[in-house]
Amino acid sequence: MQQIEGIMYQSNAPKDVDPDSILFVQVDADKCEGCGECNYVCPTGVIQSINDDDIHGVVDPAACVNCGQCLTSCPVGAIYEGVSYLDEIVEKLKDPDTVVVSMPAPAVRYGLGECFGAPTGTYVGGKMHAALRELGFDYIWDTEFAADVTIMEEGTELIQRVKGEVDGHPLPQFTSCCPGWIKFAETFYPDLAPNLSTCKSPIAMLGALAKTYGAKETKTDPKKIYTVSIMPCIAKKYEGLRPELNQSGFRDIDATINTRELAYLIKEAGIEFNSLPDQDPDPILGESTGAATIFGNSGGVMEAALRLGYEALSGNKLDNPEIKVVRAHEGIKTADIEVPNFGTVKVAVASGLKNAAKLCDEVRAGKSPYHFIEIMTCPGGCVNGGGQPLDPEIQASMFRSTVAKINKRFRTRKPQA
Repeated sequence: MQQIEGIMYQSNAPKDVDPDSILFVQVDADKCEGCGECNYVCPTGVIQSINDDDIHGVVDPAACVNCGQCLTSCPVGAIYEGVSYLDEIVEKLKDPDTVVVSMPAPAVRYGLGECFGAPTGTYVGGKMHAALRELGFDYIWDTEFAADVTIMEEGTELIQRVKGEVDGHPLPQFTSCCPGWIKFAETFYPDLAPNLSTCKSPIAMLGALAKTYGAKETKTDPKKIYTVSIMPCIAKKYEGLRPELNQSGFRDIDATINTRELAYLIKEAGIEFNSLPDQDPDPILGESTGAATIFGNSGGVMEAALRLGYEALSGNKLDNPEIKVVRAHEGIKTADIEVPNFGTVKVAVASGLKNAAKLCDEVRAGKSPYHFIEIMTCPGGCVNGGGQPLDPEIQASMFRSTVAKINKRFRTRKPQA
């Protein structure tokens, strides 16, 4: 066990194992004070009281969606990550026969700066790329590139469904980028599988591209490529182990770390992050558009897909590419998008799985009016993922709230007979 940016991690590097058998988030019973904050934020109820002292734990690992909201919400640091690839990554970076590829997600560059004193939400993409090169990564192939690929694929699929050109793939179409949401749907709404987009997530696409197209363009033996997914998310560690991510003939994603772990690597290497010059990712799989950047916010996938869908269905260019009406920070947001030469496209965006369940119930009952639904597991989207830096002010506020809860509980608890 080691502490990284205020969170405890268990060092291991699981490979060909059933990801449903792994506890990606765990509760330290010795630290738990029984406040119930984890149970309150858990979207599936898998974290519950496990004894008379209200100590909490994961009671059904298979139903845990690995979002890590319990971890970021725990005011006493009692929840830790059960998987870390850091030791293995460090060894691979030292190996001259291994070509190590970094694949950072859009939201990481808006969270990483907090670990180095920047205000919340500061963009540090250029310094992040420079730091990755300082760490010894051979290539920086950015997940924003694959986010653009996702837009083309998912947007095209939506157009085909709206036009009725795809058999067995009904409306509404759900997004498929978020691994927490996908596991939630597979576990609690398996009957809605035909409604899920058939697209892989951006990082799943990029992992396969790295060991096929990327290997070819750089004249690298794909057997020597070691891909490192850098995410704002704990659930991406689960996704990287899914058996279907072997489509390239190799394990598409060899390791996954989150924003906190990247900050740890940078600090351990003695890199002066704030003094680094801004740099760009490598061009082969690194260039992207502004549509890719907004993937990190709730409503961002919807907005990017609608930009493509609007132009493809209407034949017209958008005067203003910003479709702000679908941007959501909490709850459920709905909108009717008028598309010339086509009609109305009805969409919904759900922030958080408790809200997603409401939309899923509508679809299951045959009462959903929507064409396209975006789901993000974490409230507000990936920028608030379970792998992002902890906000000290939020933690302090939760601590004060939790102390009050604990005091109230002990004041009202009946004495033992």
